[in-house]
Amino acid sequence: MQHPLEITRTSRRFLQNFLENHSLEELNKVPPGFKNNIIWNIAHVVVTQQVLMYKLSGLPLQVSDDMEATYQKGTKTERPATQEEVSLIKELLFTTIDQTENDLNNGVFKNFNEYPTSTGFDLKSIEDALHFNNFHEGLHIGYILALRKSL
Repeated sequence: MQHPLEITRTSRRFLQNFLENHSLEELNKVPPGFKNNIIWNIAHVVVTQQVLMYKLSGLPLQVSDDMEATYQKGTKTERPATQEEVSLIKELLFTTIDQTENDLNNGVFKNFNEYPTSTGFDLKSIEDALHFNNFHEGLHIGYILALRKSL
């Protein structure tokens, strides 16, 4: 069986492809009927992985407070992302997962605050968060594919 972080890396390569093959204008477009754009969805999965694994474990996030506030659950696209932000998000796609792998291997995740997700899953451990994160990223890849068809 593949380790969940390998699945996450596959998901992140898929997202990286969107960043590399769409213009800043395309990444920022919010089509009619949608409240977010492609770049919001990509940044949202980065932030959510951090919240699920680090915040629920009582550990500092690897993203800024501003990034968390802008892309966390319940937010929507408020302004276009800049090219600098897109570059940072692209970098964070993999640096956050590499750090998570190091932290898992080094036993950094010692505590976990249980969390009932809005999709009906009750996360009770870091392992639950790791697996749920892949489900969550898959949902947002679906949104991104729908957004791409609307460009």
